[in-house]
Amino acid sequence: MGDLDCADPRCAVHLSVMTVADVVEPLVRASLGGDLPLRVDYWDGSSSGPADGQFRARFASRRALRRLLWAPNELGFARAYVSGDIVIEGDLIAALSMLDGLADPAAGPGVRVDADTRRAIARAALRLGILGPPPRPPREESRLRGRRHSAARDADAIAHHYDVGNDFYRLVLGPSMVYSCAYFEEPPSVAYTLEDAQRAKLDLVARKLGLQPGMRVLDVGCGWGAFVRHAAREYGVTAVGVTVSREQAALAQRLVEDEGLAAQVEIRVQDYRAVDDGPYDAIASIGMAEHVGMDLLPGYASHLFGLLAPEGRLLNHAIARRPGPRDDSGSSTSFIDRYVFPDGELEPLATMVEALEGAGLEVRDVESLREHYALTLRAWVANLEADWDRAVALSSAGRARVWRLYMAGSALGFEGNRLGVNQVLAVRAGERGGSGMPRTREALLH
Repeated sequence: MGDLDCADPRCAVHLSVMTVADVVEPLVRASLGGDLPLRVDYWDGSSSGPADGQFRARFASRRALRRLLWAPNELGFARAYVSGDIVIEGDLIAALSMLDGLADPAAGPGVRVDADTRRAIARAALRLGILGPPPRPPREESRLRGRRHSAARDADAIAHHYDVGNDFYRLVLGPSMVYSCAYFEEPPSVAYTLEDAQRAKLDLVARKLGLQPGMRVLDVGCGWGAFVRHAAREYGVTAVGVTVSREQAALAQRLVEDEGLAAQVEIRVQDYRAVDDGPYDAIASIGMAEHVGMDLLPGYASHLFGLLAPEGRLLNHAIARRPGPRDDSGSSTSFIDRYVFPDGELEPLATMVEALEGAGLEVRDVESLREHYALTLRAWVANLEADWDRAVALSSAGRARVWRLYMAGSALGFEGNRLGVNQVLAVRAGERGGSGMPRTREALLH
């Protein structure tokens, strides 16, 4: 029957005396639990929940319930939200935080979706006459082919996420075009902005790497070239930045030329595994290791070790999941995997440290920036919402919704300690084990 009205006359008679709210409200109460400050409007004009509810949602079409019927988990909700079948009005982070508070701490964030809930969704769909085949996923959903983490498939995964328009990213990220956790040395304010915090992060990485004039530096996954430009301009190094995103590389090259840094900075469209022109005095990997894959982390670490000069330093900046067994069953139903970072894999901090040390590197310093990333994501959400119409014009309504949902949910993930982000500084020992490192952390960051 698809998205049309129920063809059975008995269904039409039944619905003439029963609204969508009558059918769905018990389901909402059962799955969310208790009395919530949530007003829900339905496609037939009926509503449920308090009229003055703090939060307001809208089931804009019958497809909203069908999407939840066929994928009664975060993927179904994400598809409904990205397609516009479910609309969350107002402060999305606050609304998700309310739902977050209902989660089973052992199971993680989200709405409780057990077997009884699935059956209740099916009964509601039957009573509303909207059973049918699963709706087609929004076009923003990725469909990768080929061997996982092969060079070709990794390039497609990166293109899915990054090649959506540099102007769109500039709107979300701000003028710095830095797509990784900022470093808020002061609380965010009119006087201390996201741009200030991103400059502080770039400088923090440069200081940990001990950059000096004349050094040769590699940035693995260089994005739009913010770090290599900062390192060349402020520290007098020569730098190579590699990315597999052609859109990123094109803008990075233009910015290098605009800033008069072409003699110091080279931008390449190149997989990190193809870099073979070491040695480098220092290597930065900022927000790139998440794309490598757990099984390839030892090879990633070994390759970077081989590119470093003796006493050369590596700064690995990466998001981490909490410790515990990896759940290989969840990727197919994960919003992040389908819409944001296809094939991305987060591993515990200990796994990253083990890979680096197993490659022969000596880990010298570890710093968590978890709270900083929550602040960064909130700033990105604010940028997106402040210029929403232009964001939609630069990409699509679905793409803008993907970003809003992903960043809002991620902010809560970092605030709730379900996600972490760490900078791990390691060194390749030189002759007779020398590290060339200062004796104190204060001296390291001076």
